[in-house]
Amino acid sequence: MKKLIAIVGMSGSGKSVASDYLEQQGFTKIYFGGVVLNELKKKNLEITPENEKNMRENLRKEYGMAAMAKILLPEIKESIETNDTVLDGLYSWDEYVVLKEEFKDTLKLIAIITDKDIRYSRVKLRKIRSLNKDEIEQRDISEIENLAKGGPISIADYYILNNSNLEDYQKRLNEILNILEREK
Repeated sequence: MKKLIAIVGMSGSGKSVASDYLEQQGFTKIYFGGVVLNELKKKNLEITPENEKNMRENLRKEYGMAAMAKILLPEIKESIETNDTVLDGLYSWDEYVVLKEEFKDTLKLIAIITDKDIRYSRVKLRKIRSLNKDEIEQRDISEIENLAKGGPISIADYYILNNSNLEDYQKRLNEILNILEREK
């Protein structure tokens, strides 16, 4: 079985940057948010923060709080048979529990930690899905209270402080990859 890494962190911390970097290193990337975007496209709904939020909530009503993990589980199983795989966007404690039960010690969590002011400025400057300070604060609160997003962050196997530059960030990712390679 190949490596299975889930990237966790609050919005604007750099999860997608880490996932994209690992993809460049040969990992297959599975984007949890893609489930929501695919459902919106299927229903011919515009991709807006409000529609995304409603779709996430509807999927969780139908499948429970572990919806994205349950929906993606067959794809993840297939991927790690032959490829190192990175999961971009594992959010909830329930998603973590489903994946941990299925993949045991193969699943490794990397938490990206970034000072709040830096995260907020990054999210505000995004070209896609940018949010102002009030919107990102509300999203943070919602993700913590409604998704139990803090759980996977708090028990991560590895942490990266992402307050600096891309070079330092990638250096730390490479350190973690080297540790995981030695553990095989």
